[in-house]
Amino acid sequence: MRTLKLVAVSAGLSSPSSTRLLADRLLQAARYRLAEQEYAVDVEVVELRDLAVDIAKNFVTGFPSEKLQETLDKVTGADGVIAVTPVFTASYSGLFKSFFDLLDPTALTGTPVLLGATGGTARHSLVLDHALRPLFAYLRAFVAPTAVYAASEDWGTGGDEYTEGLPNRINRAGAEFAELIAGRPERAAAEDEVVPFEQQLAGLADLRLD
Repeated sequence: MRTLKLVAVSAGLSSPSSTRLLADRLLQAARYRLAEQEYAVDVEVVELRDLAVDIAKNFVTGFPSEKLQETLDKVTGADGVIAVTPVFTASYSGLFKSFFDLLDPTALTGTPVLLGATGGTARHSLVLDHALRPLFAYLRAFVAPTAVYAASEDWGTGGDEYTEGLPNRINRAGAEFAELIAGRPERAAAEDEVVPFEQQLAGLADLRLD
């Protein structure tokens, strides 16, 4: 039985967080669909608020901490990534953008990605299309057709025969995401490790001092 690894990235700042809750629901929906297809699934949720200081230091020093590097490796090595952000000033949060800025532009090439966002009002739902999709298109990810936005009033509503409530949108997005993952070929053997340019420069500097 093939084992798949799913990683959800949540940029929520509070605890508890509606952003984390949406990430959990999307992860659950995708996992359920994959289990129906008899896949074993390992899941993990990354809380970016726990890495905020490490992310900021990376921009200053050019080097990730051990904890941050482990997280980056988990995301780039996943069979599928769920990315969920709160909406600030009509776009994704700075913490969310900063984390994905640290990835190599080709690290998510072909990786299935499911997008989600949370906000106080439904007016911000267009963030999915005008901000999130372009970001992951640049990263060459394979973005699921349905992205999920959850406004404050969406929680606790199930929808009716005329409307599609949040649970239905989550289930539909999870099913589409699962199909993308199941249809993706297994990853090829890892290539030789590439040493970042900053580390190469640091190594040269150490040689001059010897």
